[in-house]
Amino acid sequence: MKIDVLTLFPEMFTPLNDSILGKAQEKNLLEINVINIRDFSADKHKKCDDYPFGGGAGMVMMAQPICAAFDSIQKSDDTLCIYMSPKGKKLNQNLVKELSSRNHLVLLCGHYEGVDQRALDLCVDMEVSIGDYVLTGGEIPAMALIDAVSRYVPEVLGSAESAQDESFSENLLEYPQYTRPQNFRGKEVPEVLVSGNHGKIDQWRREQKIIVTMQNRPDLLEKD
Repeated sequence: MKIDVLTLFPEMFTPLNDSILGKAQEKNLLEINVINIRDFSADKHKKCDDYPFGGGAGMVMMAQPICAAFDSIQKSDDTLCIYMSPKGKKLNQNLVKELSSRNHLVLLCGHYEGVDQRALDLCVDMEVSIGDYVLTGGEIPAMALIDAVSRYVPEVLGSAESAQDESFSENLLEYPQYTRPQNFRGKEVPEVLVSGNHGKIDQWRREQKIIVTMQNRPDLLEKD
């Protein structure tokens, strides 16, 4: 999978070179390109924002450098261009799976008071939000989307089960996990997990998913 990111602050994306995503890029399972929107500004000072028409607080990102940055990217019929925005469709596991089926994503990170609507009309296919709150920019939401989607790219996690048997699969949260030692500060690992009976273990994990979901996110159980 190829992911291009358009941002005013490319240095914010250095964490994507570490851990699982870093290894995935080293293995050419994932290609992440961070593009500096300022490089495409027609202004001699590389200005990318200006005051909003109609007045109001803050600055608005200009259409020209954004559209020029989009134009520089080679696209295909499978390319999906996304604007990270609190006004967008909320990111959930079903949307993550849908996006992971694409071979090419282009993510636009807004900043300041937003983006000139003409850039969105001309270049963007959909808007995506990571929750009902507002951040200072789209960089952190973009990293969250990249991390979530990358988990479904074949071989990135090493085990296909890791992405399938986790929170929000079947609208259920993940069951509790344990590792060695078997006794830690007087707390024992549930006996069923060391029984060797995989049928009972699967049943226990299923029951725990329901219990954890009822306690923490009962709204998920109300969904179809």
